[in-house]
Amino acid sequence: MAYRGMRKLWLLCHRWTALTVGWVLILSGLTGATLVVLRPLDQWLHPELFVARGGEALVPAPATPSVTLESMRETLAGEFGGQSNFSFRPPRQPGETLQVLVRGDWRGTVYFDPASGAEQGRRGENEGVVALLYGLHSALWLQQTGKAMLACVAAIYVLLMVTGLVLWWPRKWPPMLRIEWRKGLLRALFDLHRSAGAVLALALCMSIATGAYLAWRPIGGWITAVSGVQRVLAPKLPTLPKSAKAGQGASLSSTQSPAEFTTAGRGESPRVPLDVLAANARSAFPDGRIDLFLYTAHSDRPLAVRMHVPDDPHPNGRSTVWLDPRDGALLAKVRWNDLDPGTRINSIVYPLHTGELGGMPLQATVASLGLALATLGITGLWLWWRRRAVRRRP
Repeated sequence: MAYRGMRKLWLLCHRWTALTVGWVLILSGLTGATLVVLRPLDQWLHPELFVARGGEALVPAPATPSVTLESMRETLAGEFGGQSNFSFRPPRQPGETLQVLVRGDWRGTVYFDPASGAEQGRRGENEGVVALLYGLHSALWLQQTGKAMLACVAAIYVLLMVTGLVLWWPRKWPPMLRIEWRKGLLRALFDLHRSAGAVLALALCMSIATGAYLAWRPIGGWITAVSGVQRVLAPKLPTLPKSAKAGQGASLSSTQSPAEFTTAGRGESPRVPLDVLAANARSAFPDGRIDLFLYTAHSDRPLAVRMHVPDDPHPNGRSTVWLDPRDGALLAKVRWNDLDPGTRINSIVYPLHTGELGGMPLQATVASLGLALATLGITGLWLWWRRRAVRRRP
């Protein structure tokens, strides 16, 4: 009697937890599996955005575009406003376009031919099926609130996993994992739900946990705090000598454009061209490439350049260089494996969750796990609904 009572309690806990948050898990599984397939398909269907018109011959080095970054910045600032922020993503493979993420009155991505600097197209932040699915998968279209909800659902999934394993746990080993198709669809779905949930429990838990880690940034901060290691932050800009401040006998130098000299004449700090800053960043990590150049219009903040060194598992590079935008001085640099634990773990968690860490085999596994998670949720809801309907019959 005690065993039956405990089993009924576990069953109620498993059932109502799944009925409460199951729809979120189904959405996460379906959208995650779809994104793995849609992203390369989107690039194949829209070569005008992702393939440079000049072809491979016009991109001699993946991280070195032929057109200057500074000229692109001036073009973008003229269209989107001088206070807009731009994240430059140089081509990483021969034949790729140079992509610029714009954050201003207009938010989206602009695609350039790295050889000629000609714009090949643009997409708004929420344009396209991939962007919509990513917003649903990563934040339920609710921004930070949705990310916090996903983190909570990931924690609740652990309860689902434990209760499901308790209900499945056989009295005799080895367990029977076959599916009885001859006894009807309802019985087959029941066997599929139990067996697949037990076999894939840990793998699904890993996939959901990594997704929660990426969705909600405070988790990384908590890990760093628990480890007792100081969090790596951007350095503060030093105070320039009075003689170096703009507006005091300023003259046009070889590294200043007329627009920057005008800025200096108004009493603001002059800015070093982006190409000079990019060269300084490469000198900090000679064996690395620039993956993201994070430009901010505020001259009182350091510029961050994310570099990809040979042993970095993150596809966007986590090794970071901070530069002074006023004189191009190197303020600080840190390799990805020297970052604080919360940030360093991200370098592995992100490509593991997306499947990029293991290439095509891992991406296929990630997509399969997403479909399995959705299947578990759908079969669980179907079993509950059918049994409920059967009990209501006279």
